Amino acid sequence: MQTMNAPNAERPADVAERPAPVMEALGITKLYPGTVALKDVDFAVYPGKVNVLIGENGAGKSTLMKILAGIERPTEGKVLLHGHEVHFQNTREATAHGVGIIHQELNLFPEMTVADNMFAGKEMSRMGVVDRRAQAKLAREVIDRLQPGIDPGERMLNLRVGQQQIVEIAKTMLSQNLRVLIMDEPTSSLSNTEVDVLFKLIEDLKAQGIAIIYISHRLEEIIRIGDYVTILRDGRRVADAQVKDISVRWIIENMVGHANLTIDKTPYPGERLPIMEVKNYTLPRLGGGYTVDHVSFTLHAGEVLGIYGLMGAGRTELVESLMGLHPEATGEMVLGCETITRPTITGQIARGMVLVPEDRQRDGLVQTMSIANNLLLTSIPQFTKGGVVRKEPCKRAVDGAVKDMQIKVADVKHLISSLSGGNQQKVVIGKCVMANAKVFMMDEPSRGIDVGAKTDIFILMRQFAAQGNGVIFVGSELKEIVSVCDRVLVMSNGKLTADLAGDAITEAALVKASAANLHTGKAATSEGSME
Repeated sequence: MQTMNAPNAERPADVAERPAPVMEALGITKLYPGTVALKDVDFAVYPGKVNVLIGENGAGKSTLMKILAGIERPTEGKVLLHGHEVHFQNTREATAHGVGIIHQELNLFPEMTVADNMFAGKEMSRMGVVDRRAQAKLAREVIDRLQPGIDPGERMLNLRVGQQQIVEIAKTMLSQNLRVLIMDEPTSSLSNTEVDVLFKLIEDLKAQGIAIIYISHRLEEIIRIGDYVTILRDGRRVADAQVKDISVRWIIENMVGHANLTIDKTPYPGERLPIMEVKNYTLPRLGGGYTVDHVSFTLHAGEVLGIYGLMGAGRTELVESLMGLHPEATGEMVLGCETITRPTITGQIARGMVLVPEDRQRDGLVQTMSIANNLLLTSIPQFTKGGVVRKEPCKRAVDGAVKDMQIKVADVKHLISSLSGGNQQKVVIGKCVMANAKVFMMDEPSRGIDVGAKTDIFILMRQFAAQGNGVIFVGSELKEIVSVCDRVLVMSNGKLTADLAGDAITEAALVKASAANLHTGKAATSEGSME
């Protein structure tokens, strides 16, 4: 194992033990206007191995992967495939040479079927007509290897985010000459069961000699399935090692320069008055039953309230219903001094409630707008006088948000798509802060972002609460929930199965409650009794 703090550092001492690379990036530099995304980066990809690439958001991981997959061209440097220099002009050329990529952000057509999405741009035809029957048959065969039960004829918009991720993965499995498969955060939306299925598939691909390039911010995953790891920081390669020789602490130290990422949970010193009361909230499920099944709880000032549960538990649907995204939901909510039975999005924002959505690309940002305009989306009335937007106050507010949120940006006039995933998430949160909210609901805010950006966001949560606001944090990572929250509600099959606080918030208690028998409809409290 060898750590490197210079861009031209020597290769690891164990290099003689490694197989010949199937693919190499040599001296890669990528410049964007005002930004050096990559600087003289070397990266070797070994056949039949999981080649892990990690780093904080903005470190250059996705840029390097786009270069390898033919989406971007390097400013300097070269890419070798089987020892020969290649110049892919697009992903079609890369795919033809056996290089596939699964993007972090879903790249799907919501109105099209699963099968049509999988074959988009590479349709099977018969006598000049798309052979949808053949496509559906092959799509089912590929999907069943990953997760049986997904209908190839179902429209994408009707699938859960985790199922959509499975389809994204399945698209790449159609290639007959696959030699290198790039996986950018493939487990970010998957349940534990789906992750196990994916890891079994990765083992099968390794046995076939296929090289996996694996990007993940879930450090335990890296230790579990990785063979080699390369770390980028600020666009430079800073470390390279065999996974068997390292630890999670080593990874964190090389990513961010230190290993102390604990979150200060200092209790709110003020009076914990109720900010929001939710009474008997229900969301009917298509076909019968309830996605949210008669849920009641109270959110207090100065509190970070976690909502934990397995995929399909109803967590996202609950916060979406409270925000007014599901008009068919019933129940009562008391927000401030007002009782609300039919919330609307604009009405909730006006009352001081905001939602950071699970899918930031689709629901949290407008991709064709600039960073500045995305930040202003929920607060533009504050800067409008006589129907005219006042530019100078807008500029001051945007600059303040960029500073407060620590958003790494070259120019706020650039498109939001120019930012890394973690910085995009900070823009979504910054947009909510600029709305002067009192209730912050955050649905999987740490999905697909690095350990440093996660810590920044968790610190922001605690700061919001310390100001007397209420924060609802919907999360799937047990360690995050335990580290950040003052209190945790657990949901299973739409019902509330536990309400835990303080020392009662343990990983074991959360797992037990998430799989609880729901026939009684009762919830476990911090003391272990039932209410």
